[in-house]
Amino acid sequence: MKRLTLADCFDPTGERFGIPTYPWRHAPKELGLATRRQLRTRGLRPGGQEVAAQLLRPRRRREPLTAYLYRLDLAQPVRPMTPGRWRAHHAMMRARRTCPECRRDAGYVIPPTPGRCVTCAYPEEQRAA
Repeated sequence: MKRLTLADCFDPTGERFGIPTYPWRHAPKELGLATRRQLRTRGLRPGGQEVAAQLLRPRRRREPLTAYLYRLDLAQPVRPMTPGRWRAHHAMMRARRTCPECRRDAGYVIPPTPGRCVTCAYPEEQRAA
């Protein structure tokens, strides 16, 4: 694939990419579009609507970064957290904090690289301290 330039990313009619496309950080504000993250900060979600446009950011050695934009007028409010969802969330976080080796709650999310708590991953350093 030919490397995209910033000028290639400007396609407001959608002829080239099928949907209106703008360079990164250059979408017109008057269109009322927002990314998922921007919707979330406003307490909204896409709500099943189709992607209205996209932002492209060219990169040198890889595919361009893409951010999809959704219409603000069709966005719906975020669903509230129910007690069941909170229980599921707490159970998921507890599982991420539990060391598979010593079975203790580490108090932090265990990183995937060592895959266990610091005490189990580096026992010789713990004895020296």
